[in-house]
Amino acid sequence: MKRPVFVGIDTSNYTTSVAVSTIDGEVIANLKQLLPVEGGACGLRQSDAVFAHVKNLPILMDSLKEILTDCEVRAVGVSSAPRSQEGSYMPCFLSGVAAASTMAAGLGVPMYSFSHQEGHVMAALYSARATERLIEGGAPFAAFHVSGGTTDVLLVTPHAVGFSISQVGGTKDINAGQAIDRTGVMMGLQFPCGKELEALATSYQGTLPTPRICVKDGFCNLSGLQNLSEKLWEQTGDRCAVSAFVLSFVGKTLEAMTRDLDRAHPGLPIVYAGGVMGNRLLQALLGKRPDTYFADPAFSSDNAAGIALLCRRQYLHSEK
Repeated sequence: MKRPVFVGIDTSNYTTSVAVSTIDGEVIANLKQLLPVEGGACGLRQSDAVFAHVKNLPILMDSLKEILTDCEVRAVGVSSAPRSQEGSYMPCFLSGVAAASTMAAGLGVPMYSFSHQEGHVMAALYSARATERLIEGGAPFAAFHVSGGTTDVLLVTPHAVGFSISQVGGTKDINAGQAIDRTGVMMGLQFPCGKELEALATSYQGTLPTPRICVKDGFCNLSGLQNLSEKLWEQTGDRCAVSAFVLSFVGKTLEAMTRDLDRAHPGLPIVYAGGVMGNRLLQALLGKRPDTYFADPAFSSDNAAGIALLCRRQYLHSEK
């Protein structure tokens, strides 16, 4: 007898992702392909991202063949928009919708749509082994979604088939991941720069300038960080020092935003999701707070695992 499974597809502006969840809620495949970015660039135009997804998706779907040999796909899930709010749209997600709808129609199974942000939250809960603790009870919790395209503080209420999400904090200018990537590219690193920047920062043993962060009522400004990192790079030419300074600045900013969240909404568990939050230095700083959850890097960066898991939940709910 074939094992029932659920396929998730996510096509962000950074990564093409395909994942598979079993009916028991275990992720048995989490396949990814980064979108190609030329040296010295800090990202892609949407038209280029769509083209890259169109090239990547057949390769990743072909890799699923062996995984799905003894499986029966019951439903296909896809991220169709960046956020769960009216008007949220990016063309790159249309690539995934096209692939998911084609697969679902060919198999004669339902297709369910979710937001990219919902997928990040769900993947982080799964990786942190907090699904039962934070979803099954139905009580609200808080989430940070910190990446190249997002720096949001969220109130999340779980439902049978997804989440209700409202933003209560975030950035007023650039995102944390943008600041990290722009600094890395400035120093000659390959985009995306987070992993290499973390390695450089970890090796730094010196004294850093004190970060002068800007956070008020849960909202931050990060554009000044870019100017400060450029100045420090000009003064020192030290990749390790600049990397450590940037991550210290981001960490202190997130720490202050967390304090604002706790004052406004005391007692809530917090889940940190998004590619930036796979950083171990940031996790060590923010993890001092109790009732705090982090995902492993594979489930922090853009991935389709959360979409596959949300697809499973919606299918099971529809079967009741």
